[in-house]
Amino acid sequence: MINVIMIEDDIEFANLLTEYLAKFNIQVKQYSDPYLGLSAGISDFDCMILDLTLPGLDGLEVCKEVRKKFDIPIIISSARTDLSDKVLGLGLGADDYLPKPYDPKEMQARITSLVRRYKKTLAPQIDPNSKFKVEHEKHEIFYDGQLLTLTPAEYDILHFLIKKHGFSISREELANNCKSLREKDSKSLDVIIGRLRAKINDNSREPKHIFSVRGIGYKLLG
Repeated sequence: MINVIMIEDDIEFANLLTEYLAKFNIQVKQYSDPYLGLSAGISDFDCMILDLTLPGLDGLEVCKEVRKKFDIPIIISSARTDLSDKVLGLGLGADDYLPKPYDPKEMQARITSLVRRYKKTLAPQIDPNSKFKVEHEKHEIFYDGQLLTLTPAEYDILHFLIKKHGFSISREELANNCKSLREKDSKSLDVIIGRLRAKINDNSREPKHIFSVRGIGYKLLG
């Protein structure tokens, strides 16, 4: 199942496209209001279909906001065919631009292709000498050969840190990419980081793996 969020104010068009994509195991959640779409838990979806001419907020601004916070394929679906809109949309982080009208078969093909490529790209490339090993299909993480007992939120946070190994990650980005974290605030995130450190015997004062980055968030090494 591929889960798609669609921000589109043409309800009839959105319903027709949603019905067609369902035949290919692609489930679409529709939002006609861009502000509701932006607050819809975007990290829970595999792909976004985004119109540009939206009520209250231009689709290009939506694209910009989404790309700041989330690693999700964005397909712009718009009747605006001006080349400048296409160039700007792609420059703001959209992955594809499909001008209306189009055959829904083409949208289905592009969603499937983009999601497949994103999953390959975002799969953690772990150093073979790393103490962390991820079993994606089993939803398991091993540390130094031992299976870690993790809550869903702990798994999401550690998995994202492993995926971004060696890079400083902001608290906001960590929280937004943790599907299981109910409270997206720094305090809740810090509690989970503390639990993770305890499970891998990592001292916050002299860490070996999970480092605090002042003014930013955290990074994982080793």
